[in-house]
Amino acid sequence: MNGSIIRYILGLVIRIESLLLLVPCLVGFLYDEPEAFSYMFVAIICFVVGTLLTVSKPKATVFHLKEGCVTTALSWIVLSVFGAIPFLLTGEMQSFTDAMFETVSGFTTTGASILNDVEALSHPSLMWRSLTHWVGGMGVLVFVLAVIPLTGGSNINLMRAESPGPSVGKLAPRVKSTARILYAIYFGMTALEMVLLLVAGMPLFDSICTAFGTAGTGGFGIKNDSITSYSATIQWIVTIFMIAFGVNFNFYYFALLRNFKKAFQMEEVRTYMAIIVASVAIIAWNIYETTAGVAKAILDAAFQVGAIITTTGFSTANFDTWPALSKSILVLLMFIGACAGSTGGGVKVSRFIILFKTFVKEANSYMHPKSYKKINMDGKPIDHDVVRSTNVYIITFFTLFVASVLLVSIEGRDLVTNFTAVAATINNIGPGLALVGPTQNFSLFTYFTKWVLIFDMLAGRLELFPLIILFHPGIWREAWDQRKKKIIR
Repeated sequence: MNGSIIRYILGLVIRIESLLLLVPCLVGFLYDEPEAFSYMFVAIICFVVGTLLTVSKPKATVFHLKEGCVTTALSWIVLSVFGAIPFLLTGEMQSFTDAMFETVSGFTTTGASILNDVEALSHPSLMWRSLTHWVGGMGVLVFVLAVIPLTGGSNINLMRAESPGPSVGKLAPRVKSTARILYAIYFGMTALEMVLLLVAGMPLFDSICTAFGTAGTGGFGIKNDSITSYSATIQWIVTIFMIAFGVNFNFYYFALLRNFKKAFQMEEVRTYMAIIVASVAIIAWNIYETTAGVAKAILDAAFQVGAIITTTGFSTANFDTWPALSKSILVLLMFIGACAGSTGGGVKVSRFIILFKTFVKEANSYMHPKSYKKINMDGKPIDHDVVRSTNVYIITFFTLFVASVLLVSIEGRDLVTNFTAVAATINNIGPGLALVGPTQNFSLFTYFTKWVLIFDMLAGRLELFPLIILFHPGIWREAWDQRKKKIIR
C-alpha cells in the first residue's frame, strides 16, 4: 500500500476545496452577507491542512487499483467533512449529521435535502450547494489529474475508481489529456446552458446555480418549488441539458472529431435515447387528462423522465400524485440511470444492455448447447472480465439495496417511503415517493437512518467498491504492517 501517495493526493484534494470555498465567499461579499466569513475561515483551514499534507512529495507515485479505490473513497469523505463545516458555522444547519447529509448529497450529485425552506439560505450557501454538484459531477480526482502533474502510468486507476460505468478508457494517449478533454467538454456544455438560461430570462445567480445542478445531474434547486416557477422555455432548456449530460462523454468527443459514425455507433447512447422517448410517450399519454393540454403533458413527462433517468432530480410537477403506471416507470428509471461515462447515476444503461445480452446468450445455449457466441457491443466483443464485473456489481448493488431498506425500515415508516428513499439515494437521484416525494424532504428521518442514506449516496456515486473496500481488513492490515516496518527502521 503506497500510503505516501494517498496522503499527497488527499492534500491536493483539500487544497482544491480551499479554492472552491472562495467562490461562495466571493458571492457572500457581493451580496454583503456575513456568511461569507464562515466560508473564508474554512477555506483557510483547508489550505493549511492541504499544504501540510503536501509538503513532502512521495518518492513513489505509481499505485495500483486498490490505492486508487482507497484514495477515491477517502477523498470524497474528506471533501464532505470539510464541505459540511460552513453550514454549521453559518448556523443554517443545527447538527453535523444534517450538514453532512446535505454536503454528501451535493458532492455525490444526489440532490436529496433535509431543508424545509431552501429559500431561507444565504446566497453563499445556495452557491456552495450548487457548486458541490458541479464538482462532484465529473469528479474532483479527474480534475486533479487534469491540472496537477502526477507522474506514473497507473494514474488511470484513479479515474477508474471515480468514473461511473463498467469500464473507463483513455480518449487520448495520456490520462492527463483524457481528463482535460472531459473537463473541457463539461465546462463548455455548462457555459452554454448558462447562456441559454440567461437569454430565456432567468436571473444570473439562478442560471449559474441551475447550470451547475444540471451539469452535475444533481438537482439542488434554489427555489422551494425547484424549477416549477420558471417559464416553459426555461424548463425545456433544463430538460434538454439534463438528458445531454446523461450521455456518455465519449459521444461528444467523437462528435467533436467529426467521427459521427463512431459516435452514433454507440449502442448505449441509442438505447438511452430510445428509453427516454418511450417513457415520455407513455407517461404523457397516462397523465394527459390530469394536465392542462397536450403540450403541458409532454413537457411534464419529458422533464421528469429526464430528471429521473439522468438522476438529476429537479421537478416541475408533483409526480407522486401521478397515476400508478407513470410512477412505476419513474421508479424503474431510477435504477436504469444514465450512460456510463456521464455525470448521471444509477446502475447505468450499459450494464443493463450487457445483462440482457447475457440472458439472450444463455437462453440460446439451451437451444444450441454446442454453439459458442460472444456478446458484442458497438460492433466489438465484450471482454469476459467486463461481463463478470457487471454481474458482480449487480449482485453487490442489490445486496446493499436490500440491506439498506431493512435498516431504514427500523423506523417503522411505510414501504414506499423506505424503498424509494434508498432507491433515490443509492442511485443519486434525490426525490422519491410518499414522504420523500418531490414536495417533501429527508428531514423526517432519524440520525441513524440519515447515516445509512449518507453511506448509500457515497457508495452509489463511487460505484460501490471504492467505498466498500475501505472496510476490507486486508487493506488496513497491509497499511499497519508497512507502518510497523517504518517504525522498526
